[in-house]
Amino acid sequence: MTHSLRHLISLALAGALAACAGTPAPRDGAMINPPTPLDQYRAQVIPQADEVRLAIHAQGISGPQADALAGLLNAWRANEGGPLKIQAPVGAGDSAATYRMGESVRAFLVSQGAPHTAIQLAGYDAAGFASAPMVVGYERYVAQIPQCGQSWENLTSTSSNQASANFGCAVSANFAAQLANPADMVRPRDMEAPDAARRSEVLAKYRLGEITATRADEQAKGALSQVVR
Repeated sequence: MTHSLRHLISLALAGALAACAGTPAPRDGAMINPPTPLDQYRAQVIPQADEVRLAIHAQGISGPQADALAGLLNAWRANEGGPLKIQAPVGAGDSAATYRMGESVRAFLVSQGAPHTAIQLAGYDAAGFASAPMVVGYERYVAQIPQCGQSWENLTSTSSNQASANFGCAVSANFAAQLANPADMVRPRDMEAPDAARRSEVLAKYRLGEITATRADEQAKGALSQVVR
């Protein structure tokens, strides 16, 4: 019996070691030591530059360049991006043409509705490259979607009472894929200006003791039809 007991203990230890050795490694995007199994995967966002590179023309921006800047500005508004940066090459080409090109870009952005305070002018070292472009862009955020189901462990082995390595990955991946603006994960959106006309109307009705709610739409009302028995 002693020999059998020792044999059983050896088998149990070997099984425990095998279970430890077989613990799957963390997947891409998974936390190493999550506080709970539901926190293994979380939607992550990273900053990324969205920019266009413009060839320098002494007379200013061309038609295609204006179209490219307009597209960049629309994306900047949609993504609620940070400062619009105009980076001019320094140490290469015609400095006077570079200056006029920068002013042309800035004037175009302002004419398209970009605030003066949102535009930043800066230079970068062109390293003697004569045809170095002018770089216009901003920083936006993109969502990192975890890759789920690349490999699976034995889901019937539950002796360690641990959640599957893929547990929660699909939910986080779907959440990250549906983010309209990943920047919302980093900071709150700017508040829009209040409706001054509506506010004045409500205050006027309040002072007169009148109902301040909007008038109900008669077409929005409905009733169940009477059932004939």
